Amino acid sequence: MQRCHARGLAVTPQRLAIIGALLASKTHPSAEQICATVRKQLSHISLATVHRILEQFCEAGEARKVTLLYDSARYDGHAESHHHVVCVQCKQIRDIEMPAVDRLIEGRTSLGEFALLGCSLEINALCSRCRTKQPNPGRTPRARRIEGKQPSRDNQMGRLKDKTDKD
Repeated sequence: MQRCHARGLAVTPQRLAIIGALLASKTHPSAEQICATVRKQLSHISLATVHRILEQFCEAGEARKVTLLYDSARYDGHAESHHHVVCVQCKQIRDIEMPAVDRLIEGRTSLGEFALLGCSLEINALCSRCRTKQPNPGRTPRARRIEGKQPSRDNQMGRLKDKTDKD
């Protein structure tokens, strides 16, 4: 909330409840999911207010918006640059560590004529639950074609680690 305060945003019960719900979530919740959680504390809060405050948090650097194509925006309380893997079927989103990708831009301040601000890679995949469902009409032809193939050593950019994994 310090970044919000620095931008002149007042610390209100609504903002505290929304950031609390976002940080407490183990998923990347939608505005609708955050609103449902916050309404347990503040029954009169509107979805429009939740959307507005989430956008303010994103502008202030307190949250990140993860927008999937053809889906509603999801929000992440982990505002630093990091990567995501997204199940193309159930839309589950997980944070992942990809040190090899991070090393590609490490120490760089620009990419050609662009000033580098950060890096976030989004990988489309099928989660283990969706891979085992039968039948699976929602899979794309490409996903059905490559299912079961192990990535070659040449394709690997390092071990993808789900942040919920334990070493």
